[in-house]
Amino acid sequence: MAGDGAKLRTPASQRAAMDHAAPPPRTTVSRAEGASFDAGLRAFFAYRDLGVRGATGGAFGAHVIRAVPGTGAAPQWHTHDLGFQFVFVLRGWVSFEYEDIGAVTFRPGDSVLQPPLVRHREIAHSDDLEL
Repeated sequence: MAGDGAKLRTPASQRAAMDHAAPPPRTTVSRAEGASFDAGLRAFFAYRDLGVRGATGGAFGAHVIRAVPGTGAAPQWHTHDLGFQFVFVLRGWVSFEYEDIGAVTFRPGDSVLQPPLVRHREIAHSDDLEL
């Protein structure tokens, strides 16, 4: 913790994004009321951008993701080249499989910190999933 002499290391991908002469992040508020969810990377999910990428000059990102009812997962092994990826389930359930720990099902209040480049895939989710 602060002052204990430990050095925190920032992953290279985050350092590179932060090293560009971007302005310092601003206090950024994203309201749920009236928010829109848009199509994105996966057809079975809709994404709400929380404004973090813009506020941090691309160093970080944050979304709320909802399942598109009636569509299912399309399990494909993949990785993310992110220095930080955190998933927190708000509603419904989702099952992921990780190369390092196997299959895990998450329910409301559950979370996972996915390390950079860990191979994983989404196996299934409920129609009311929100994470």
